Parts: sequence; structure tokens; C-alpha cells
Amino acid sequence: MTETTRWRERCWAEAGWEALGPRAGRRRLPVWDCTVGLVAGEHAALLVDAGSSLDEGARLRAEARPLLASLGGARDVTHLALTHPHFDHVLGAAAFPGAEVFGAAGVETVLSHGRAELGADAVRYGLDPAAAAAAVDAPTPPTRPVPDAWTLDLGGVRVVLANVGPGHTAHDLAVLVPGDRAVVFCGDLVEESGEPQAGPDAVPSRWPAALDRLLGLGGPDALYVPGHGAVVDAAFVRAQRDELAARFGVS
Repeated sequence: MTETTRWRERCWAEAGWEALGPRAGRRRLPVWDCTVGLVAGEHAALLVDAGSSLDEGARLRAEARPLLASLGGARDVTHLALTHPHFDHVLGAAAFPGAEVFGAAGVETVLSHGRAELGADAVRYGLDPAAAAAAVDAPTPPTRPVPDAWTLDLGGVRVVLANVGPGHTAHDLAVLVPGDRAVVFCGDLVEESGEPQAGPDAVPSRWPAALDRLLGLGGPDALYVPGHGAVVDAAFVRAQRDELAARFGVS
């Protein structure tokens, strides 16, 4: 490990983020244990998921700015990747005006026409009704659909946004950060802190295949970052894939 890498990892730790490499880190948010990721480039920065409310999104942005400044390069979040359209991952998006927003193709329709349902889900899971209403009413930046894969050059790091679903939802996006050890932000296609949740918008018959694509994206040595829980390895993802195949009766 070089001195520059050690210094960057100290910057992540001192800011309260878990370093996943010199340019990537993540936070586990309170209440729903939702993961958000941050990739810091030389001229741009990508946040992976936006939190469950406008307040949470604003806090994430405020916390990211000094961290990005300490790392050098980008000084604010310029890009936002939404891994899937569930309230705890997307309702903070409006706190990032001016950011370019990406999601798996079709997620833009959910975010534009399904916002009332997202707010209702948030309230059912315990979000304050006023906070849910504020997030639903706030204008969300237009979302650029990713039909297959999209490469973003952040300066010094090129990340790949990959539409690997459907599975957990009909619109699952993964984010690959290349490096000495690649990092894959999985959204809720992978969960470590509990059993993967298959709600009414899940596509169970295709979830194992989505995990096959996820493993193909990151490879056997990558760090896999679940939507909820601790960072895992490829063996964990493969085991969860087999459990889901058995659970849903697919190969």
C-alpha cells in the first residue's frame, strides 16, 4: 500500500465513512441500515443512493463535501446512481439539484409516476409523514436511464453503471469501481443483515440470473457492498444466489 493510499483511507475514516479503497467508501445509515456509497474522482464525484428523505439526503451531501475536499479533486456530488426505486434509497434524491442522476431503464417512470406509492411505503415503514410528503413533493432531478451499461469518467477512476436486473425489483442497477480490488455496489440484490426481501415489485424468477450477472461484473476477488449489512465477498453472493434459486424454485 502506498503512502497516498494510506492517506486517502485515513481521510475516509476520519470523516466517519468506511473506506473500500483509495477512491471509494460507504456509510450505513441509521434506522433501516441502508448503505450509501461515494466514489471520489479528480473532477467529479458519484453518490450511490440518496437516503430516505430530503433531510437525510441533505446531511449526506453536507458530509460528503468536506470529505471530497480533503481527498482533493471534486468538491461536491456531481452524479447520483439509484440502485433501485425503494424509498430508503431514493427519497433523498431531490437534495442533489444539479447532479446527473442515473438509474436502470424504467426507474425514471417509477420516480415520476410512482412517487405517492413511495411515500406511502416510507410511512408504513416508519418515516415521519411530513418528511415523506416533503420528499414526494420535491422536484427530483431528471433520471438518465441505463439500458445496459454506462461508463462514467470521474477523473482518475472510471466507474461502470450496469443494469443487471430484474431481481429485487424490475429496475436494479449495480455500480462497479475498478481498482486493485474492485468494489461492486449491489443495492438490495444482495443483503447481509437479513434475508433478501422480495416485495410485490420483485421478479423472483430472474433474481438468481441477476446475481450471476453481478458476479460476472465484479469477478471472484471483488468487494461486494450490499444494500443492507456488511461488505461481503463473491462466495457470499454465490451462496445467496443459490439460496434464492432454491427459495423461488428456479435454476
